[in-house]
Amino acid sequence: MGYYVGLDVSLKTTAICVVGDDGMVVWQGSLDTHPEMIAESVQRWSGKIERLGLETGSTTPWLARSLKALGLPVVVMDARRAADAMKARPVKTDKADAKALAEMLRAGWYSEVFVKSEDSHRMKALLSARDQLVRNKRTFFGQIRGLLRPFGIKVPSRQGTKKFDAAVREVTCQDDILYACVNALLEALASIEMQIAVLDKRVKAMVQASKACWHLTSVPCIGPITALAFAATIEDPERFNRSRDVGAYLGLTPKRYQSGEKDVTGGISKQGDVMARHYLYEAANCLLTTWSGQSPLKSWGLALIRRIGPKKARVAVARKLACLMLRLWKDSTHYSEGGEQLQTA
Repeated sequence: MGYYVGLDVSLKTTAICVVGDDGMVVWQGSLDTHPEMIAESVQRWSGKIERLGLETGSTTPWLARSLKALGLPVVVMDARRAADAMKARPVKTDKADAKALAEMLRAGWYSEVFVKSEDSHRMKALLSARDQLVRNKRTFFGQIRGLLRPFGIKVPSRQGTKKFDAAVREVTCQDDILYACVNALLEALASIEMQIAVLDKRVKAMVQASKACWHLTSVPCIGPITALAFAATIEDPERFNRSRDVGAYLGLTPKRYQSGEKDVTGGISKQGDVMARHYLYEAANCLLTTWSGQSPLKSWGLALIRRIGPKKARVAVARKLACLMLRLWKDSTHYSEGGEQLQTA
């Protein structure tokens, strides 16, 4: 007889439910969220567990890798689809959710999610830390300008950090209180700028050490940040049978709702990795606006702008960039202006 184990994971505790082939609940319990404790609790069914499942979440990669290392057949389930199944239940508790997950494993009604390696999560952590610092940098710029506006002081917005620092200090040097305020913020801004530079060096070093990123950066307007974000998100290009599938994986394809005579096509789904999608969109915008070179992809995007508008065109070009980058990664080739890669993608 086979058994199916559902885990409803929270940060502190995990609810466990074991269900047999006949659908009967064999055991239920709750333990601290720790791989060794979870593995020990289901040890009595060792060798008979068909699948052990848990939903996607912040601690899921760690738990999934650890439980697999302990010899358990781990399945990571898409939390969105699991949530849809649980909404039909009249009672929402951790115990009931664990039972629902076990029943979904038994019925096969789930979508399995690919669990990335620790190296990919390290790349994501590096990019996330840098992204947060960049956001804080923008906030400090706006905060300083906002402090000075009630006094009629306007600081030009298009300036680098050094010129901005000098301009602000110059206009506030006659006012001790204002100078003390902006000096504290400027010192913090300089520290953030320094930390961003440190992380940028890390990013460049990781990109230079990666053969995949070396190929990806050959694409126009794809720099180290975008290449590393794409590599960390995809990790294994062989997961995609067709290059065009990566567009849907990154949430760059339209949503659609069709029922009876109603058929509505909405905006992009925005599923998948937000950071990778954002950087691809920025790369598409750069390709269509500031990049002075010529390529079949740019010509195609400019034609789309005239036909469907700039926003939709940038999304379409971002999706095409993702397909192109995946194809280059699979083929271990560099981008060329001939357009062959565009046809392949």
